[in-house]
Amino acid sequence: MAEAAVQQSIQSPFRLDDKVVLITGASSGLGVAFARACAGAGADIVVAARRADRLAETVELVESLGRRALAVPADVTGPDDCRKLVDAAVAQFGRIDVLVNNAGIEDHAPATRLPIDEFQRVLDVNVTACFALAQAAAPAMPSGSSIVNISSVMSRTTMDFPSTGYSTSKAALNGLTRTLARQWSGRKQIRVNALLPGFFPSEMTDNVALDLLENRVVMGRLGRPEELSAALVFLASDASSYITGTELVVDGGLLLS
Repeated sequence: MAEAAVQQSIQSPFRLDDKVVLITGASSGLGVAFARACAGAGADIVVAARRADRLAETVELVESLGRRALAVPADVTGPDDCRKLVDAAVAQFGRIDVLVNNAGIEDHAPATRLPIDEFQRVLDVNVTACFALAQAAAPAMPSGSSIVNISSVMSRTTMDFPSTGYSTSKAALNGLTRTLARQWSGRKQIRVNALLPGFFPSEMTDNVALDLLENRVVMGRLGRPEELSAALVFLASDASSYITGTELVVDGGLLLS
């Protein structure tokens, strides 16, 4: 019995029992994996994206795990949609314990041919929307809440890919993470951290030469979604209650190459 109690005490901080987790970009890929993992850890989930039909599938997944779910179709680049999303979450669940800023887009054109409006669009989705939603959600987040911004190892390396807007936006998101952590972790008691994935199978990596990446990754393979989700649950949970303003890299050693 004593051993079981110790084991439970170790596992408990990693649980998200009855917490409310809001995840953007949750209609496909890693957003769905995050929703599955957080629900599996005991959380109720609010999912947001532009594709309402795909959100319905994520809701079914969460509910199949015995948790409550709410889908809110939204374009997070619109401040009105951000407020609508937060209002819907609060109306349904009363609060937001964890915000996962996962929605993101990328660009592929070389810098010499990248239109300024496309560059700006990437910044709008990957940085400005994260700030707008964090700003809207903060008043609904109680003491001890967590914001996790999904950044990328591309904020630290270019990998010789023509991703000017994407790399720039993710580096800016790291900066946003640090300044929000500095401002909110004390007064508001809201922790803010960034998760920096390497390369995982998703819609974003469909057009990437995966064999090239595998040769650059020290561990010799791409990541599995559940490996990244485990890190997300850690940053969302009380297990990371003394961690804020950090950048957690999950890349199989890619940055070592």
